[in-house]
Amino acid sequence: MTKQLVQSIESLGRWLIDQNYSFITPTPATHHRVWSRFESSLGATLRDIFGWSRPFELQSLDKKAVGFLRDADLLEISQNHARSRIRFSSVGERLYAHSAFPTTTADSIFFGPDTYRFTHLIANELSFEPLSEHSQILDMCCGAGPGGIEAALASPGKNLAVTFADINPVAVSFARANAGINNLPNTVFNESNLFDAVTGNFDLIVANPPYLVDGLNRVYRSGGGQFGAELSEKIVLQAVARLAPGGRLIVYTGVAIVDGADLFLQRIRTILGDVAMSFRYFELDPDVFSEELDTPAYSPVDRIAAVALVVKNFR
Repeated sequence: MTKQLVQSIESLGRWLIDQNYSFITPTPATHHRVWSRFESSLGATLRDIFGWSRPFELQSLDKKAVGFLRDADLLEISQNHARSRIRFSSVGERLYAHSAFPTTTADSIFFGPDTYRFTHLIANELSFEPLSEHSQILDMCCGAGPGGIEAALASPGKNLAVTFADINPVAVSFARANAGINNLPNTVFNESNLFDAVTGNFDLIVANPPYLVDGLNRVYRSGGGQFGAELSEKIVLQAVARLAPGGRLIVYTGVAIVDGADLFLQRIRTILGDVAMSFRYFELDPDVFSEELDTPAYSPVDRIAAVALVVKNFR
């Protein structure tokens, strides 16, 4: 079934590209607000169906697209309407498949403003210091795979190899399909708990790990620890041992600021001080997921900031 899922998602993505489809995915809060405008009506356009995840009349969608959804068991039929269990979002001219809204199941594949900040960070870093020929890239906690794909396609003609790793097997399937949609060669896909099933060293490791405290314990969202930073810390600790000489680690994550202090940065200074590697650290957005501050887990938190960590191995 996994092979069929990947093939069907890839075929549907290519079909949507041929239809000039594009969609920028907003935050879940914004998506819900827009959704509420159409509560009593059905969607009709491709953006309605594959962007806003609106229910639609089956006959309003091309039979070819319906077939792709059926083949992958991604079509939900309910009384007089249908709904796609998959969404597609644009990053520039590229298209990425991910889970339909709302992403409430434990193995949902998330895509949103964090993804755009993450891929922009990667593109910006590689514009200043491009990858060399035959570089090895790892996208850790890959989700839908935009980090690894955007990193590789930002360096055309370099004969790069990209490894995608995620503990969620659904994420690995989506990353495989998205690599196919975007014509990315030389790929390896690993279902792995962090680096457990990943071998070798890498010239570039990118990661956008889960970083929130999540009561539903969704894989894409729950970062573990007191304020959700545990997984990000583990990635840094393990990744620095897998950087090739001259290699880089780029991490995009969210951190809790408590009484003005960045607890994640304090921990990173300890981790990287022990391995004597150079790093840069900066805020990309000072205030994300502010609605989480209403929950008990975040009662002592001032704000949640989106941050970038770039580590360089000078060996």
